[in-house]
Amino acid sequence: MKQAGESGPELGGAGSITLPNSSTTLSVEEYASQPTDQTRTGFPKQGGQSLSYWLQQVRSDPLLDHRTTEALPDDADTVIIGSGITGTLAAREHLSIWPDKSVVVLEAREFCSGATGRNAGHCKPDQWRGFGKFEKVYGKEQAIKILNNEADTWHALISYVRENNVDCDLWVGDTMDVPIDDKVARLSKEIFDRYEEAGGRIDHVKVTQDPVEAARITRIKDAKACYAWQASTLQPWKLTAHIMRGNVETGANLQTYTVAKSVTKSAGGRRRWTVHTKRGDIACDNVIHATNAYSAALEPALEGVITPKPHICTKVVPPRAVSGSRAIRNSYGVLLPDGGLCSINSRCNADGNVLFGGSNPGQQALDDWVAKHPENCINDGLADVKGVTDCVRHFINGNFVGWDDAEYGPGEGIQYSWSGIIGLSVDGVPLVGELPGKPGQWICAGHHGHGMARAFTAAPGLVKLMSGQTWESVGLPDVYQIAAGRLEKLKKATASRVATI
Repeated sequence: MKQAGESGPELGGAGSITLPNSSTTLSVEEYASQPTDQTRTGFPKQGGQSLSYWLQQVRSDPLLDHRTTEALPDDADTVIIGSGITGTLAAREHLSIWPDKSVVVLEAREFCSGATGRNAGHCKPDQWRGFGKFEKVYGKEQAIKILNNEADTWHALISYVRENNVDCDLWVGDTMDVPIDDKVARLSKEIFDRYEEAGGRIDHVKVTQDPVEAARITRIKDAKACYAWQASTLQPWKLTAHIMRGNVETGANLQTYTVAKSVTKSAGGRRRWTVHTKRGDIACDNVIHATNAYSAALEPALEGVITPKPHICTKVVPPRAVSGSRAIRNSYGVLLPDGGLCSINSRCNADGNVLFGGSNPGQQALDDWVAKHPENCINDGLADVKGVTDCVRHFINGNFVGWDDAEYGPGEGIQYSWSGIIGLSVDGVPLVGELPGKPGQWICAGHHGHGMARAFTAAPGLVKLMSGQTWESVGLPDVYQIAAGRLEKLKKATASRVATI
């Protein structure tokens, strides 16, 4: 398999873009993550998982362990595996198109307790940064289409929240991409300029190239530039729960704590597939794989194509000196040297806690540790990882104006970090469509740590494909489409060894 920075058109797994004659890299994914050099997979961890900040807030919500029927149905028109944002949106679209068809949603643990319930709380459409990578791999037209789709996804999400008055702490405001290194700033400008020259939409992006002005705007001391555009933060579990409650009210059957173990052809009868779970089997005509990082555990053809890996998010309570009217009021993607990314959600319209995600050097060290201990690839029981926490503390003290000399009282500062499992696709974009050679099995997975900026169009789009609509009419980027040729190409890019947990 090619290493980071060596990607070419034949693979498409580049995680960063470099300038000629320079080793400087620019993160192009929300979590700046790379596929691993070995194939590995596993089922969701049963017991001992960390409790995310979002899940801590809803411990008395009965949807967590909801089962619409006491017994597991033995028959359904469609079974959706996974109750995160993808599975929940797919169920909603299914009920809209076929209100009389039966839908069963299986969740291995608590409702929405996977990546959606563990992320950093962003819906941040990439509006320029990924262009360099995607142009290199897929060409100018598809690169622009990917970024336009992320903007469409964001608009779809905020429209749904506003139209349905969803209580999910939605914030809409300027997100800021901030390079804090001269070489990264130079590379950022080159990619942005190339995107503009290619015809990309940039009128809504406010660009500041003067470092003094960028530092003033961003309140980040070492800012070399600033790229700002509209994005959102939110409470992702509450949004997903709102949608699922509507699904249940209109006929969906949600079954939590029900681990799907395999999918096989039905031995007889009128249904095509049988989903085998620890609580029994369900015969169905259609299966939607909405399991993201865990997809290869159920579908061997995806081994090495979608790989699970833990990422850490850290909750910080601002000290009093930078609270109230002096609180941070934006979200950030801070572009670090060597391809690192510090993702920051200030929750400025809610409780004011600041959430740090992304791929700082501590996260990169954790990635190295997981590579040596692959049994931890699905370990979302990791919490308070010292290396990650130390990097967050170092960033705060070195970069946030007013934080370095602030006095921290009890209950302020770094409080807690938790882990979530992201699904890395080899080529950095999701796989959407019908599984090759398996009519009636469908997938929307491999979001590469960036699912909130893709799911609100990708999941409904998948169900529209199920209804017979063409790919062109659905409007998703062509490179998202799963096909035998794409799978074969991606499989060749992975190692042959598979570690199943």
